[in-house]
Amino acid sequence: MRRNISFGGALEEIVGYSRAVVVGPWCFLAGTTGSDPETKEIPGDIEIQIANAFKTVKRALDEAGFDLADTVRVTYYVTEAGIHDRLAPLFGKHFREICPAATYLEVAGLAYPELKFEIEITAFKG
Repeated sequence: MRRNISFGGALEEIVGYSRAVVVGPWCFLAGTTGSDPETKEIPGDIEIQIANAFKTVKRALDEAGFDLADTVRVTYYVTEAGIHDRLAPLFGKHFREICPAATYLEVAGLAYPELKFEIEITAFKG
């Protein structure tokens, strides 16, 4: 059985995607950027973008019936090169006890130039 989780954003309808898809004990979260969950504005600071992205991820997991602790795989996309050591503690704050399989990628850009961070998560409940 498949269940789509949507937040009703304009891009979800235009692009045709879900914030998360639940299939059995699995939850697949779409790439989540750091826009402010309330205002949709994109802050200039990557650390604020990361905090915002985690708020959105937690909300999506909650609506799907999952918890951040159910994360088995995470992929980080960062547009600034050479700042992994600065960002690592921000990720560890959320995943230090969970220790999911992780990939960290430095990319040339994301969907909009002001975006500096995106995260994808796969969660398993079982």
